[in-house]
Amino acid sequence: MTRLRRLPERWHRLDVTVRDLPLGLLLLAMSLLPALHNRGTEIGGLPARSLDVLGVVVVCLQSLPLAARRRWPAAALALVVLGFGVDQLRGYHLIAGTALPLVLLSAGSHLERHRRATVLVLSGAYAALAVVLSRTGPGESLVGFVSFYAALALAWAAGAWLRRTRILEAERRLRVAEDTRLAERTRIARELHDIVTHHVTAMVVQTEAARYLTAAPDRLDQTLATVTDTGRRAITDLRHLLDLLDPGHGAEARTPAVGRIRTLVEQSRRSGQTVEFTEQGIPAASTGSADLVAYRVVQEALTNALKHARGSTASVQVRHSEREIVVEVGTDGSGSRARVPGGSGRGLAGLRERVDVLGGDFSADFRADGGFVVRARIPAGSPS
Repeated sequence: MTRLRRLPERWHRLDVTVRDLPLGLLLLAMSLLPALHNRGTEIGGLPARSLDVLGVVVVCLQSLPLAARRRWPAAALALVVLGFGVDQLRGYHLIAGTALPLVLLSAGSHLERHRRATVLVLSGAYAALAVVLSRTGPGESLVGFVSFYAALALAWAAGAWLRRTRILEAERRLRVAEDTRLAERTRIARELHDIVTHHVTAMVVQTEAARYLTAAPDRLDQTLATVTDTGRRAITDLRHLLDLLDPGHGAEARTPAVGRIRTLVEQSRRSGQTVEFTEQGIPAASTGSADLVAYRVVQEALTNALKHARGSTASVQVRHSEREIVVEVGTDGSGSRARVPGGSGRGLAGLRERVDVLGGDFSADFRADGGFVVRARIPAGSPS
């Protein structure tokens, strides 16, 4: 049973000429059957002729090139057209003549170069054949010649439509692949921004504070230990970020910081920021990407508080429910701007995009007292 299931897969692994050969062999066998002599395509009305040695050659010319109709469409088309012309002029009227519309279909689909020139040459060749047949035989009506030409043109047009469809599908897949790569690069860039900005900002603030603690060795040691701990956390988060590029790692590697909001708060407190933290409700059984996005919202907001509102009191409120996570982080406006590099606004823009993708709401506004507040409502159970 397993072998039978694998047959289609093995068949598609074969070379395209091998897969196209059976149709040609079928036409060859049918054309050589005595019962099917003179039962094939007939234009011009020439009297039927018995199959001879030349007739066998004509059968091969029309049937066997079908094996190459996709690999070498121009060569296959030329051979089949030659065989068809001799077939009609000699009056064999072979079943193998069916190969002409088939090879036209394949050529219309797979021929890449000189397509217009090919159509003109084939049209001219058909017109010459029609003239010769009308002069040497009892004659075919003009309607008959035109109808047969229209049928051949339809076969070519069908192949051209298949070619166009294939090109459009390839372009669509290319666009999807490019969009996917761009989305992945953007996501990694956001993760890198969140990790580096938060940890480096904390280390800068802590290091600046250490400059004024030389007279208090205990506090200096504590501050430097905090800097070291922050650096280690940065390295850990960066390692998890690099796991994004390793397909061998699972979801745990892609979401390293889920459920560590309290750790963020403690780190900010050790950096000298006063942070009030409240957490309410019970998290949903399956939060998907919601908890990671909530973590990033808190991380970015506390980073901005360290950079732009040092000395103020920050508040972090997280409310869990079965359907969503609501995060609110704000400052009271009592602090002063720390001497650290200014922000680019990329962090908040990235947060807004993260929340929007999950179908939530995001806002970042100044408060009346001069502080700043960031709010996010993130639907739980969003896909990872």
